[in-house]
Amino acid sequence: MGGAILWGAVAAAPLFVGAVLALLRKWPPKWLGIVLGFGAGALMASIAFELWEEGLDLAGPIPLVLGVAAGAISYYIADRILDARAAKEKEQAGGGQLAVGALLDGIPEQLVLGIGLASGEPVSIALVVAILVSNLPESIGSAADLLDGGMAKARVLMLWAGVAVLCAAATVAGFALASVTGDDFRSASSGFAAGALLVMLVDSMVPEAQSKAKESTGLATVLGFALAAGLALSS
Repeated sequence: MGGAILWGAVAAAPLFVGAVLALLRKWPPKWLGIVLGFGAGALMASIAFELWEEGLDLAGPIPLVLGVAAGAISYYIADRILDARAAKEKEQAGGGQLAVGALLDGIPEQLVLGIGLASGEPVSIALVVAILVSNLPESIGSAADLLDGGMAKARVLMLWAGVAVLCAAATVAGFALASVTGDDFRSASSGFAAGALLVMLVDSMVPEAQSKAKESTGLATVLGFALAAGLALSS
């Protein structure tokens, strides 16, 4: 259990650290777009080489595809709720959408991590770095957008601290549930994370990056994909 707590905290920490970095300095829009584009590329690699591949290997296509559909629908519904709330309060929902995406991705992903730890699977340094590469830009971008939208610094920190704590707790929950869950559950959890991420990338993160970084977005995305894919394949 101690290992699950440690690795859960390590995997979730970049979410809070990114929010702190957004508070420490004002990020120029172009640099923020490049960071978001880099993070989007890293998340694409995570979907292709970790979530999808692992889910398929564990239990085949049916649990994986059902999980993808559930994750996509869950994010879509949460996104519509945020949009409606933002329209009512005349605010932008961009930062909130990225936070919801991080939560819907992080919880099932770290559930799978906890289950793996309980079964004796080793955690590679490459995997930890890959999680950092994808989570850090996501939280920087979201926190910066929330601050620009007028949210108080304390609320931004509390929001991302809450996301990080919930994701870390999911690792512990996965460790505790390992004895009563099987490969189908792990596959569906990976699919859920992948589905939520894909909708978030297309609807929020990539458009946000493109609006800020313009012609630099594609290059930043490819670099993020290449780094995260290399780390995933080396682990």
